Amino acid sequence: MNIIISALHFKADVKLENFISEKVEKLTKVYDGIMSAEVILKLENTDKPTNKTVEIRLKIRGNDAMSGKTARTFEEATDNAVEALRRQLKKIKDKERGN
Repeated sequence: MNIIISALHFKADVKLENFISEKVEKLTKVYDGIMSAEVILKLENTDKPTNKTVEIRLKIRGNDAMSGKTARTFEEATDNAVEALRRQLKKIKDKERGN
């Protein structure tokens, strides 16, 4: 699967990019129709400690699946976004089986 990671207004380090790639790659075990993934990392301009946002868009057959989460760290936001996508993909898979 092709994974594109974009960091807005900062440079993401290699360890973070590898972490995100591993997490997103695991989604292919849930649903094998994923063609590619776009990941956008953002730093929100707030005084709150939860200012790191991760948005993940999966290109799949039919419709795209998307999730965006904000947390204290990019790793935590990635975990939350991937878990939300895992639930979406299971629903899509169950729907396809029903047809």
